[in-house]
Amino acid sequence: MIGVMLIDDHPVVRAGLRAILDSFDDVTVVAVGANGSAVDEMPEGVDVVVCDLQMPEVDGVEATRRLVAAGGPPVLVLTTFDTQSNIVSALEAGALGYLLKDAPEEQLHAAVLATAAGKRTLSPEVAVVLAERVTRPMETLSGREIELLEALASGASNRELASKLFISEATVKTHLIHIYQKLGVDNRTAAVTVARERRLI
Repeated sequence: MIGVMLIDDHPVVRAGLRAILDSFDDVTVVAVGANGSAVDEMPEGVDVVVCDLQMPEVDGVEATRRLVAAGGPPVLVLTTFDTQSNIVSALEAGALGYLLKDAPEEQLHAAVLATAAGKRTLSPEVAVVLAERVTRPMETLSGREIELLEALASGASNRELASKLFISEATVKTHLIHIYQKLGVDNRTAAVTVARERRLI
């Protein structure tokens, strides 16, 4: 029997997922949490952590880092977010699986079993996003460039970007030039539009 710790900040989603997971003959939910801080009090019998990504206080990426650092059970991210920045952040933090919440129940079942067994599991949509990143390396943005793009999407000025990222305005301009080159655009609006179309942010 595979013991699951389920972490999601939405009570209705949490209840629904728990019902689905408990319906599998070889899976049982042994603990639940409303945000990533739940991993700090890991009960006995957890073989895999099924965790949402964006949650208040402690998000899924930070929760994954804490589990990896503590030598805890493997993490299967189960989320609605399928942008490259979210996927890469989760996998770099040490998540073993990444599944979207609209996955069929049998896919979720297989992913839980595979993650518990130490095997990497990615939903088809996530695999496509990662393949794009590999096959178009010249267009791959760095983590800092994606961070800057996300701030740019909120309408921040160069001065605000510099303050937010603790860099100079000159460095912001340099980053923007590189971003424009990689995305094949020549202004902020186009950069944000293309980044969203390619699911970079």
